Amino acid sequence: MGDELILGRKDQHLDVVLAGGGRHALEAGFDDWRFLHEALPDLDHAKIDLGADFIGRRLQAPLLISAMTGGPARASAINARLAEAAQHLGIALAVGSQRAAIEGDGTAGLDRSLRDRAPDTPILANIGAAQLTRGFGLEEAKRAMEMIDADALVVHLNPLQEACQPEGDRDWWGVGAALQALIRGLERPVIVKETGAGVSAVTAQRLIAMGAAGIDVAGAGGANWALIEGERATDPADKAHAAAFAAWGVPTARAVAEARNALPEALIIGSGGVRDGVDAAKAIRLGADVVGMASGVIQAATVSTEAVIDRFQTVIRQLRTVCFCTNAANLAALRRVPLLASR
Repeated sequence: MGDELILGRKDQHLDVVLAGGGRHALEAGFDDWRFLHEALPDLDHAKIDLGADFIGRRLQAPLLISAMTGGPARASAINARLAEAAQHLGIALAVGSQRAAIEGDGTAGLDRSLRDRAPDTPILANIGAAQLTRGFGLEEAKRAMEMIDADALVVHLNPLQEACQPEGDRDWWGVGAALQALIRGLERPVIVKETGAGVSAVTAQRLIAMGAAGIDVAGAGGANWALIEGERATDPADKAHAAAFAAWGVPTARAVAEARNALPEALIIGSGGVRDGVDAAKAIRLGADVVGMASGVIQAATVSTEAVIDRFQTVIRQLRTVCFCTNAANLAALRRVPLLASR
């Protein structure tokens, strides 16, 4: 597939998201839960510890910027702002797909300048599982990591998106075997993530058995890539096909809880429809080690580094207040507080 087609598609994806399109018909499931309020906390709000260990580095808050960028005209500035914000806040950064950067000449900001902007930040490289049977393998994975001096590699699973994308890769025969070979051959942490339809407990167990360092469940409730592809499609048949999947997938809250129940010791990232710090707190209470946010951050990243920082500072303040009002001095305590079904 040509670089121009891939980059043009990325710009179309970004346009749809920034216009507010492609939103999932399902809710992420966080509204099904509520915390039991503690009216007499024995805590200093300012001294609550939100720190979390993540792939060998210490985060100041358990948050991951799940990047999604467009073509090179916009991606370079967006990536720079996200990296600067992650460094300032002490949180992690996962870049968008590096396929175009690996196959083409330009990097769209996906180079060592990213590490220069975020020297202390956990940075995650990104390639697609569908490409593992189409010429991408161990060397390309190493290159993706070396390009940005990454701490780990994310391999994203997006079968629904590929099935709804007019030019999508629909032959996934052998992708699982290729993914396992990559995980076992890379000798660096590999995190496997979905892209908005969720990971079932059975699949999460299968991925950890392959040797994956962690799972990002990326559940239903946020961006719906079937609908995003439907919005950019020009053929009415493609649009009609994608529209049927508006409510497809495993809601994020359920995916997190079931993955944690199936994998008590595994690294679990909860993402997909996380709106604020209260949702983030619920994800952590349900079993996530770290919480990812994507589409809600991209709008800020098109403005400035400061806008991204402001967005996350609000989320962090909200998360801290949840801890304060549940008498949780740190994240370990938050994982033990009462969480009640609201329905």
